[in-house]
Amino acid sequence: MAEKKKPKYSSEQMKKYFNDPSYRSELLKKGKGFFHRIRFYLLGALVLFLLLMVVYGNYIVSGLPSLEELENPRPELATKVYSIDGEVLGTFFLTKNRSYVQYNQIPQSVIDALISTEDKNFYEHWGVTPWRFIRALFKNVLALRLKEGASTITQQLAKNLYSLQSVNENPFDKMTRKIREFLTAVEIEKNFTKKEILEMYLNTIYFGRGAYGISAASGVFFNKNVEELTLAESAMLVAILNGPAYFDPIRHPNRAYSRRDLVLALMVQEGRLSKEQEEKVKSESMTFSTTEVEGPLGIASHFVEYIRQQMREKADKYGFNIYKDGLSVYTTLDSRMQKYANRAVEEHLAEKQQQFDLIWDWKKKPVLLEKILDRTAKQTPQYRKSENKDSVADYLKHDPAFIDSIKRVFQSIEVGFVAIDPKTGGVRAMVGGRNFRSFRYGLNHVTQIRRQPGSSFKPFVYTVAIDNGYPPSFELFNQPITVMMEDGTEWRPGNFEGDVGGKSTLRNALTQSLNLVTIRVIMDVVTREQVVEYAKRMGIKSPIPPYYSIALGTAQVTPLEMTSAFGVFANEGVHVDPISILRIEDKDGNLIEDNIPEKKEVLSKETAYIMTDMLQDVVNLGSGMRIRNFFHYPAAGKTGTTQDYADAWFVGFTPQLAAGMWVGFDDQGINFNSADGQGGRAAAPLFGRFMKYVYEDKTIPVTQAYFKVPNGVERDTICAETKKLATEFCPVKITEIFNSKYLPARCDIHISSDSLDTGNSSEF
Repeated sequence: MAEKKKPKYSSEQMKKYFNDPSYRSELLKKGKGFFHRIRFYLLGALVLFLLLMVVYGNYIVSGLPSLEELENPRPELATKVYSIDGEVLGTFFLTKNRSYVQYNQIPQSVIDALISTEDKNFYEHWGVTPWRFIRALFKNVLALRLKEGASTITQQLAKNLYSLQSVNENPFDKMTRKIREFLTAVEIEKNFTKKEILEMYLNTIYFGRGAYGISAASGVFFNKNVEELTLAESAMLVAILNGPAYFDPIRHPNRAYSRRDLVLALMVQEGRLSKEQEEKVKSESMTFSTTEVEGPLGIASHFVEYIRQQMREKADKYGFNIYKDGLSVYTTLDSRMQKYANRAVEEHLAEKQQQFDLIWDWKKKPVLLEKILDRTAKQTPQYRKSENKDSVADYLKHDPAFIDSIKRVFQSIEVGFVAIDPKTGGVRAMVGGRNFRSFRYGLNHVTQIRRQPGSSFKPFVYTVAIDNGYPPSFELFNQPITVMMEDGTEWRPGNFEGDVGGKSTLRNALTQSLNLVTIRVIMDVVTREQVVEYAKRMGIKSPIPPYYSIALGTAQVTPLEMTSAFGVFANEGVHVDPISILRIEDKDGNLIEDNIPEKKEVLSKETAYIMTDMLQDVVNLGSGMRIRNFFHYPAAGKTGTTQDYADAWFVGFTPQLAAGMWVGFDDQGINFNSADGQGGRAAAPLFGRFMKYVYEDKTIPVTQAYFKVPNGVERDTICAETKKLATEFCPVKITEIFNSKYLPARCDIHISSDSLDTGNSSEF
């Protein structure tokens, strides 16, 4: 049996407690614990907390916007793009021609899709769902970023009243803003009907591509009025709202259609769409427009668009809006160099286009013309809108006006030109096409095309040989060769001019662009894998298959990466990734991003200089000589020409600038088809014009300094016959440069006067 618990107080003590006040007071005093002793401190803390809450509450209320601001929001602030010399290159802003549509103009399919996807309880709640709000608030504060957004349509509308916050917004400001959005959402519900809220929301929300509001989005994505939106188009626009950049249907169609299908499924789930309608919509095809809201054009339209594409990606990272937040984007481009690049391109293309138009004959290309006409006819608005598409296509293909316009477009010579500071990687000038005065969207021939570079790729092959210790005077046979390809076929390359015979040094082979010697280099002196490795570490990011044919430039590359890679020679073996944005600041001047170029030594100074010296011969004595018609300061580079003169290249550099250019046609079925399409004629003069204008401008900080010779490079005389260091008895001597680590041996033939065939010797 359990023992009874002894009472804490005896009966006598209990009696005394109730009958003796002094005893009771003494007993109570002894029983008071820790909290009793600090009761005054606790009371003080409570009063202070309440006071702080009152102050914080006033702070929150003072920052609430008026309802007038919802209907009349403040003007958006344009983002400005600056050149490195302080000029405004362009601006990103919303069009001032924004159209506001009434609720009754918005298709019901848009409303149904929106409510089913974003806020299925829209008609039941009073603007907020408190528990979801509290959960989102704490998630955001704990994560120190916007991890979870507003829950309801009304809260999303309230959010539009507040300017997008800095990426460095602290947890306190984040919490304050979310509470204000919560209170504003409640106030909106008190003062507006559900229809008015939907109307305001759909007129202010961002759909991507610069489109704010359902009306702008209808025009931007589908080139139609909002009233004309189909069910499929309505569902797609609502799908985009979840992430305008991520679900862009033009850039990321798979993502967009997947999200669209989810919207349709939610509409079925909520009873706003039948299963049959869902299946019908999924089977429908959609045609998208490619327009986008944009600011005015400037001197560097391709470059500004290149910046905008990068800023659009950064917007997801930093949470800013390039069209509304008044950002300042400081770039690497020099406005003076850009003007000279524009001038050089215009002058060069005017001359080349006139020459090309005289020799090009569409009558010799009937199959190509038919193919082009058929393709372009099917891209016209008439074709897309017609129910009898075959009839429209047939009419256009026989319409003389349409045919003439297509001929003019497709036989227009295109260009991609870029200049880079090899020491910083900064893009100083960029012309992405002949349409730089009218360009808005489309192809940038500097960053967005990949073409075979032809012989302009050869320096990578010779770089490996020089870096492995072979001197420029090393000789190989300039004789026909048969290469067994991976698929078992035989490849018999030849020299461009068809000449063969004897031996050639590496220097002469590069200067004269001898294909046969270059193939022997990649087969007998270096390996294909080494060439791929060197090209990649020097800046080529495009895939390079390890075939022997890459020695002649069969791998497809962009002008930007080729120019960046050649900059390694000018920068003493150091590669710097090309950059175009130096820093980004918000409207108040606060730093958002600061870019420091990444530098990496990829070649020795000795190899870089020896290659530079060899490439100077290309300009002074070889296929790049036409540069000297314009520019007479130190320069080096390499021309490139592809089969049937389809692509003409020149990539070169001075001690201060690297520049690359591609000249050709958008349709690769069209080519120069004559010697005028050689890289030395169709591309190299553009380099000469540009450098001439830049170096003549004394306001641009470039000098005419010679390429710096590093300590590890020696200049010496060699025997013209043996290509070894000359003795006093060698009859003919020439000068060559060497890496001090790999000096050749002394001539072992002309070692005495008896070895002389003639008493004459010369040195040059």
